[in-house]
Amino acid sequence: MNWTRYFIPTTKEVPADAFVPSHQLMLRAGLIRQVGSGAYTYLPLGYRTLRKIEQIVRDEMNAAGAIELHMPAMHPIEWWEQTGRVAAMGDVLLRLQGRGEDWRSRTVLGPTHEEVITELARAYLVSYKQLPINLYQIQTKFRGEARPKSGVLRTREFLMKDAYSFHERVEGPGGLNETYQRMYDAYRAIFGRCGLPYVPVEAESGAIGGSVSHEFMVPTDAGEDILVRAADGSYAANLERAEVAPLPDAGDGRHEPLREVHTPGHGTIEEISRFLGCTPQKLIKTIIYEANGEPLVALVRGDHEVNEAKLARAAGVRGVTQASPELIRQVTGAEVGFAGPVGLQARIIADRVVTTMHDAVTGANKTDYHVTGVNPGRDFALTEVADIRLAMEGDRAPNGQPLRFEKCIEVGHVFKLGTKYSDAMSATYLDAQGQAHPLIMGCYGIGLNRIMAAAIEARHNDKGICWPVAIAPFHVVICALDVRDESVLATARRLHDELEAAGVEVLLDDRDARPGFKFNDADLIGFPLRINVGKRSLGDGVVELAVRKSGEVRKLPPAETVSAVTGLLKTLLEQERT
Repeated sequence: MNWTRYFIPTTKEVPADAFVPSHQLMLRAGLIRQVGSGAYTYLPLGYRTLRKIEQIVRDEMNAAGAIELHMPAMHPIEWWEQTGRVAAMGDVLLRLQGRGEDWRSRTVLGPTHEEVITELARAYLVSYKQLPINLYQIQTKFRGEARPKSGVLRTREFLMKDAYSFHERVEGPGGLNETYQRMYDAYRAIFGRCGLPYVPVEAESGAIGGSVSHEFMVPTDAGEDILVRAADGSYAANLERAEVAPLPDAGDGRHEPLREVHTPGHGTIEEISRFLGCTPQKLIKTIIYEANGEPLVALVRGDHEVNEAKLARAAGVRGVTQASPELIRQVTGAEVGFAGPVGLQARIIADRVVTTMHDAVTGANKTDYHVTGVNPGRDFALTEVADIRLAMEGDRAPNGQPLRFEKCIEVGHVFKLGTKYSDAMSATYLDAQGQAHPLIMGCYGIGLNRIMAAAIEARHNDKGICWPVAIAPFHVVICALDVRDESVLATARRLHDELEAAGVEVLLDDRDARPGFKFNDADLIGFPLRINVGKRSLGDGVVELAVRKSGEVRKLPPAETVSAVTGLLKTLLEQERT
């Protein structure tokens, strides 16, 4: 392929509204163009990379025994109402606008396909003899992102591979756990082949639901998620899931008597700490939630934050929501900001750190009053204790290793869904005895656009992108440095044809432009290898072979170039997979 016959609109200028490297470089290298907020056209080079990622995903899914199908982007809203996710997804769920109750007003654009696949299973998977089965698709998804940003990392339209497995059991041959592990391994192979420095982590299931899930993260400053891992790599989780080792006891204290203190207008941790001249570590923060229609009280130290996912797991409920001011007044008898555990008649779950506190300060359940000298176990019962707080700097992993916090990009997520959707949509099968049971499900998603951006975030420098070989738009670019010289152009074309015949994807830069201009474009786009064919070097009987990642430049005769390139590409591929 000749550059002059291709479409590569590169630019030197950094777009003013692009802030992360992947967004800047994808625009500058002519990979994408924004159509509207959260929607992009993939230009020829960008689309080549996207299709390569798609093929790697398809290869590994097929090898893992998954079967490809294709589901529609438009879904009947009735199915989403059956699972309760119209309310759960909120504005993220995009709905068509129609008149009254016509078909458009009863249609949504799918942000994911659990409902559609479960309806399909309900219709066809009626016997245990049809199980297990794993179905997948690569399909466009739509989500109502309020503030799309960071280029293709957060968009309203994106490409996802989503797979769904169906089982009659969790354990044993053909069970959910077996397929889950197979998908986990397939994901590792996919991200390895794409050249990503990924980290698998324990994760929360979020709106998708389920009992167990893992995310695959790529550490980068452009990420919006937080990866928490032990310093020695022995433990990793996302921030929502991260467990922490218990903190040491705060000391015996003096076990002071309870004392009510007038604290007019001071209801926040900062205000009461300043008013009483103590640190937030001396306060017990009392936060009231609603769970399954009942009040639920969470206690954490004043400088800690409640991890609502952990709290829900500890309480054995699907989710929690912060209580309304009306419910807070009903439970405590006081205005917001003055709740405390002493004398509170409600279900209370205390964080483990609270059990180590002595002579603490907390709300008095009386407007404008707090109490001091609070000792857990003496002044209120420690009936339920669990790790319910967010991990923070200075914490340690459950095995005692220091925790490190890194920004990261989520590129994949696997879930053990259980029977959440099959229960909601009455998707059942008959066992060997003719008894009906809900189908047990797994769910496995990968963001293909995110792989592309994550690869750039992880592999770029001040010159541009450094593509992994497997997903580079072209493996090699040949820069003909003197296109008006017949010997230069003839040599460049011969190398192009020989490389192409050897199975190498090669682009011939035949533009009549200065060498520096061509080199800058090649580095910006990030071709793994560049061959320079110039009048001067040919006079010495050589061409130059430059490696984008390392900057190494070799000089070798044209006759040896093809074998050198194929060998070097093979080596680079092997290095990227390790």
